[in-house]
Amino acid sequence: MLDKTETSQPESAPSDKDTKIDCRHIDVFYGEKQAIFDISMPIRDRSVTAFIGPSGCGKSTFLRCMNRMNDTIDGARVEGEIIMDGADINDPTVDPVLLRSRVGMVFQKPNPFPKSIFDNIAYGARIHGLASSKSDLENIVETSLVRAGLWDEVKDRLASPGTGLSGGQQQRLCIARAIAVNPEVILMDEPCSALDPIATARIEELIDELREQYCLVIVTHSMQQAARVSQNTAFFHLGKLIEMGETEMMFTNPSNQRTQDYITGRFG
Repeated sequence: MLDKTETSQPESAPSDKDTKIDCRHIDVFYGEKQAIFDISMPIRDRSVTAFIGPSGCGKSTFLRCMNRMNDTIDGARVEGEIIMDGADINDPTVDPVLLRSRVGMVFQKPNPFPKSIFDNIAYGARIHGLASSKSDLENIVETSLVRAGLWDEVKDRLASPGTGLSGGQQQRLCIARAIAVNPEVILMDEPCSALDPIATARIEELIDELREQYCLVIVTHSMQQAARVSQNTAFFHLGKLIEMGETEMMFTNPSNQRTQDYITGRFG
């Protein structure tokens, strides 16, 4: 039995046939400063994994490792292996642009392109050559908006600017944009933090629907949200993975005292 005061890096759950991404001994450095310390974990396919922990604990930094977004930061360095479908995404032969078409990302603040609703969705499909005709492109746009639960609200104004939508609609537009390039994984970095409760509820419903087809990983500052939408939860503190397990168990009977203290509001 794990000591409730255990402070060392936990063993991650073993990988299995349902594992989509297998992270092995990940360290992240910004220049000389180390931000992530020896994190290993499996991410399951067709499920939602939530990352929780206090601000600055490394959860967003770790999330960005999964589509190499840290590559865009000067001085950032990632060590370790992230195995996806049998290949290490950090291998120098892997094209990060193609990787990001397989691993989409939705950010904290909705960031639609300054283009029409149609072109927001069509952009990625055009770039990656996913449509051979105008009708193909129209089908991709409609299908993506339907999956994002936005089609009925915007089908009569596809030529209007995406920036003219409400905050919640913009976030669903960004999710539709991610879906349009046929990703296998969708990363979400606090996707509801800028939204009102009604828009948040709609995004949470959408996350639950999307997990039937995709592997989703969500960073959230809301433990209630993690409990509602995820099947597995990982708790981070000071750049380390403290504990990971099935969400219900993490919230009702965590193994580590620090997890218990965070969930019950004693620190964080």
